[in-house]
Amino acid sequence: MDIKQTDNGKKGKFYLELDGVEEAQMTYTYAGPHKIIIDHTEVSEKLKGQGVGYKLVEFAVQFMRAKEIKAIPLCPFANAVFQKKKEVYFDVMA
Repeated sequence: MDIKQTDNGKKGKFYLELDGVEEAQMTYTYAGPHKIIIDHTEVSEKLKGQGVGYKLVEFAVQFMRAKEIKAIPLCPFANAVFQKKKEVYFDVMA
């Protein structure tokens, strides 16, 4: 699975395409230069149950670590993952 990212400096998303169709996404908005708000995660029925949501979170964490950015996970799914793995993701939690 090849997760991609778009980012315009104000908003962005991590997403997965299959055959040119976006099947999963996690969107975020910048809350200053070193913080993002993860506001939405969505996975199509086609990919549900395959751990794609978790992979989006992991990709986001790698991005945040590389850019030294913290996250405020307002999205219920992302927040649940951050809480479940807080000992692993503590360094990127705002």
